This record gives sequence, C-alpha cells and structure tokens, in this order.
Amino acid sequence: MQYLLMLYSDESRWSAMSAEQQQQGVAAYMAYRESLAAAGVLAGSNRLRPATTATTLHAANNKVQVLDGPFVDSKEELGGYFLIDVPDLDAALSWASKCPAVDHGSVEVRAIWASAGTANAAPVPQEAVASR
Repeated sequence: MQYLLMLYSDESRWSAMSAEQQQQGVAAYMAYRESLAAAGVLAGSNRLRPATTATTLHAANNKVQVLDGPFVDSKEELGGYFLIDVPDLDAALSWASKCPAVDHGSVEVRAIWASAGTANAAPVPQEAVASR
C-alpha cells in the first residue's frame, strides 16, 4: 500500500542556518532517501519550492479564483514529500519516524486512496457519489 509522507517545517529556519548546517541537512535527507531506495519502498520524492511561490485556486459563486501565495494559517509549510510503498500503516510510521523532518518539523502520514480503475483502487463512499 502506498503512503505519502508530507514534510512540514518552518521555511525561515533554512536561511538562518550556516552553509555547513545546510550541507548537513541535505546530507541527512539524501541518506534517508537512499535508505528508502535500498529497502525497495521508495516510490517517489521531491522537495517543494518555498510556500511564497504557491498559487491557490478555489471556487466562489461558480467561478474559479486564482490567488498567489500560500493561504494556510500555519507556522510550518509543506516543504516536500516521500511516496513510499509498504505493507501497512505500522511500516509507514516506522519509516516516517526515521525521516530527518521529525527533528525540526513534522511528518504527516497519509494513505493513498487509489483512483477508480487503478490497481488497489478503494471504493468510492456513497456520500461522495450522492454529492456529485
């Protein structure tokens, strides 16, 4: 089963770090990524650009509005993710606990709900069908 490990941290801390501290941080994440790959559980990962570069869309009065910038009220921003394929939630939590982000932020673990027509697709809840 696939799980998304979403990494949240305070982006301002990165620019306050020395070059040596930044290199150590990058090395820690690379080592973590390599351990996931070596175990055969890594399905994908990426670092995200700063939250200030985000664009948010939402609908109001049947019209889509596009707004520049992040609009989540949080001290931590989503900075990257790892997509892993493991047997169960316990395995996902075990891998998440080893992620460097737990030392300076948080890691949210979410199971992937595969789309209909794909392998391991989950059934669509009846309340979701009724609201369409």
